[in-house]
Amino acid sequence: MGSEKTLVIGMFGFGVVGEGLYKVLKQTPSLKASIKKVCIKNTQKKRNAPADLFTSNPDDLLYDPEINVIVEVINDSAAGYEIVTTALNNGKDVVSASKKMLSEHLPELIALQEKTGKSLLYEASACASIPVIRNLEEYYDNDLLHSIKAIVNGSTNFILTKMFEEELNFKEALLLAQQLGFAESDPTLDIEGFDAANKWVLLLTHSYGIDTTIQDMLFNGITQISPIDAEVAQSRNQSIKLVAQAKKLQNGKVASFLLPQFVDQADQLYFVKNEYNGVVIETGFADKQFFYGKGAGSFPTASAVLSDIAALRYGYRYEYKKRNQQQPAELSDSYNLRVFISFESLANVPKEEFTSIEEWHSGNERSYLIGTIPYQSLIHKDWWKTNNNSLILMPNNIVENSEVSELKKMSLSLAGLDV
Repeated sequence: MGSEKTLVIGMFGFGVVGEGLYKVLKQTPSLKASIKKVCIKNTQKKRNAPADLFTSNPDDLLYDPEINVIVEVINDSAAGYEIVTTALNNGKDVVSASKKMLSEHLPELIALQEKTGKSLLYEASACASIPVIRNLEEYYDNDLLHSIKAIVNGSTNFILTKMFEEELNFKEALLLAQQLGFAESDPTLDIEGFDAANKWVLLLTHSYGIDTTIQDMLFNGITQISPIDAEVAQSRNQSIKLVAQAKKLQNGKVASFLLPQFVDQADQLYFVKNEYNGVVIETGFADKQFFYGKGAGSFPTASAVLSDIAALRYGYRYEYKKRNQQQPAELSDSYNLRVFISFESLANVPKEEFTSIEEWHSGNERSYLIGTIPYQSLIHKDWWKTNNNSLILMPNNIVENSEVSELKKMSLSLAGLDV
């Protein structure tokens, strides 16, 4: 870490996060950081800042020798990648909030940081106000990190909260989320799980040193959740949350997925409601630790950008220690998941692929079963999210292969389910 330096910032984007950062920086003069120029598309639009602060020419920021930090908070991932790589190559440190861009290009961005010796920090890209990336990077050694579970998308969590606590249906809850600004006018990225999956790519890198992509991830959003699913959850004193999860298995590899889950009241994530995010980390010696905070909004996200800017004063960089270990962790595809599947027709459920089935309920409009199924029966397949099928993970959802034979002994005979 070097001595404290004065930061001159060039910022791309002046939307919710950019304007929030502008306001926050004006209130924290002790940071010795100031915004010299902001690049935006439309310079004619009236904004709450002096007109001479703005430009539509990226080169005014990227090639200004006085500007030593680029803050990138735009929605265009292709343009964001161009901005970030140009800035690093021009000897500027970078702070970004663009989880999609980062998750699509992380290995090459890490390589570029090593080549240029500059910093790329992105705390705001996952869980907004919660300082989870730097904690995972600095505090938890790979061998001691047993598991991490997280609610990382505030929009979906808000919708699920309203469905459970106010008994709104999905469409009503989504509309309310849009009206309050927690969901975009096109909410697809949130409700279908893409936003959370991009964040989870980044968190896996800092948790276990694992490089992956959303194309190789088992994930889904919340659009398939039915009123029957919510009724079952409430009858069990549980809620349904969209949870990202990774766990170290007995074979040393890591199980990872991002799916709706039934969450018990004893689980810290049960109490994460509305637009809040939560992260539960379990380690070898510290047991469980719980991080909680706002996962969306102008000032919460700006506060994370601000913390990265503050760290740059002392030359902070992610070292990616876990990724650079001689034997970095690997993802596993050899385990089973305990799942709840609700469906309209049993013909659309490949029951022969289940290792065991422990419950079966037949209804007039929808039926459901609870059972254990290999991870490989779900990854790169879509039967469980088509034909009005709904899959939700049970609590204690990972079943390792060594436990499967015991489950088979306890299981109901599949032959009795040909109803």
